[in-house]
Amino acid sequence: MVKGHLNYGRTKYDFTDGVLIFIGPRQVMQWDSSAVFEQRGFSINFHEDFIKGTELAREIKKYGFFSYSANEALHLSPREERQMEAIVGSIETEYYNNPDEFSKDIIVSQLGTLLKYANRFYERQFLDRRDLSNDLLEQFTENLDAYFESGQLLDKGIPSIQQIAQKIGVSQRYLSDTLKKETGKTTTEHLQFYLINKAKSALLNPDKSISEVAYELGFEYPQYFSRLFRKKEGLSPSEYIEKFKMN
Repeated sequence: MVKGHLNYGRTKYDFTDGVLIFIGPRQVMQWDSSAVFEQRGFSINFHEDFIKGTELAREIKKYGFFSYSANEALHLSPREERQMEAIVGSIETEYYNNPDEFSKDIIVSQLGTLLKYANRFYERQFLDRRDLSNDLLEQFTENLDAYFESGQLLDKGIPSIQQIAQKIGVSQRYLSDTLKKETGKTTTEHLQFYLINKAKSALLNPDKSISEVAYELGFEYPQYFSRLFRKKEGLSPSEYIEKFKMN
């Protein structure tokens, strides 16, 4: 068991009781000076090559918790801790047995089981943290507002999801997973919704052409803006203007 903070990437994990973290290959981690170590807990380390050619090697890519930028640890309940510890105990027992032709397959299978449980518990955690996801959506919108109001849109174009996530202080993958789980929409869909919302007001300005609106919203090609608008609203920008213009 460790109490304190773990530096991993540019930010910190809150690493306290009942926490599980996953670290990808070639990543650097460091405990800060506040860390207090006690003799409880476990660490499983395996080389990428150990699982090559196995079903786990193909499945591991779907586990988003390996690609987070060190913002979200998995917080386990006491019952979940016991489940994970039982799997780890089985891996340890097999590891220290006399190796034979079945040893690797058994360990890889148990690693796969541990990751499946971790995935289940992460799903539960996303559902448990509705306030956090609502806060992320609010920050997502606030950062877009700030970007637009600062005039960066004309100089730099539409911001990427990665840029927005960095401003918020989370990874792109974590932001996407959380918003998708809570709202049913991807980060890209939220960004597109924001742009279309801005476009609706601008299109009703009689002094602006559709092309001008598209360029002002950061679209390099007005045709792409028109296709996206039709896809999201069910009518073209010109049809929208005709339907909603002020008489």
